[in-house]
Amino acid sequence: MTDTGPLFVSSGDLIADRRYKWAIEEASRGDFAAAAEILVQTVALAPAFATAWFALGAIRDRLGDASGAIAAFAKACDADPDDYHGARLQLARLGAGEANPAMSEPYVRRLFDQYAGRYDAALTERLAYRGPALLRDAVDRAMQAAERPLRFSSMLDLGCGTGLGGDAFRPIVDRLVGVDLSPAMVAQAAAKSLYDRLVTADIAKFLAEAAGAPAQYQLVLAADVFVYVNDLAPIVAAIARVLAPDGLFAFTVETHSGDGVKLLPTLRYAHDAPYLRRALADAGLAPAAITPAAVRSEKGVPVDSLVVVAQPA
Repeated sequence: MTDTGPLFVSSGDLIADRRYKWAIEEASRGDFAAAAEILVQTVALAPAFATAWFALGAIRDRLGDASGAIAAFAKACDADPDDYHGARLQLARLGAGEANPAMSEPYVRRLFDQYAGRYDAALTERLAYRGPALLRDAVDRAMQAAERPLRFSSMLDLGCGTGLGGDAFRPIVDRLVGVDLSPAMVAQAAAKSLYDRLVTADIAKFLAEAAGAPAQYQLVLAADVFVYVNDLAPIVAAIARVLAPDGLFAFTVETHSGDGVKLLPTLRYAHDAPYLRRALADAGLAPAAITPAAVRSEKGVPVDSLVVVAQPA
């Protein structure tokens, strides 16, 4: 899911809020110059108005004023330490600040809370998303190659979202656990009655707590999750600690022709195959398969992706 616009958070100043809404109306009519001028007046009234600073950055960027956009996004960061709007990502996209900043929990949570109600339709109808189907095929092939029955006693669905991955794997799993940062996404998943347990939590924190418990998972799934993670090494290491000795770890990433990790214009992260191999090896895992695929499309163009199945080395 891609997001570049602010979600309105009041400045606490009624006049500033009204000016902000006026600016957004001007932008919606295509008068971006007028919108930018009104937003400059707005932040003069309310200098800590993060939403207005972010909108000003986005509009200046639309007008081709990169330096002005960077200045506004930097002000949004100053006014919003939790980076609720994702200004740090915009700065990175424009070549300013940290090159590959971690996405903040508040940003990711509100992004998916905002889209939860239309998430399934957007992915499957508009973006031709087929991550769960590709992962199911990859896991099927891995089990056949190992001459093992296609059945798992327990599966952990990381970033389970609305349950698209759970739906694909439920027929071959005895116990299905899902975890997601977004309460609204978890509510959508719960309505499908697929999971034996659903948890609303950051996946890194969930894995840290699960590592101390006796339960281990025969299958860990991460479908379209790692595009929101810059540094995969800590997450992969944590997954290895909850994976059963005979378990499989299956996931998708978007990829690119360069080296390592790259923030794409869509504000999603891409990881190349050598980076994935290093992260897996450092965690004591080995790839059973790394397969190029198009997990989704963006504006009608297939997105270069990798489908990975790994196991304890």
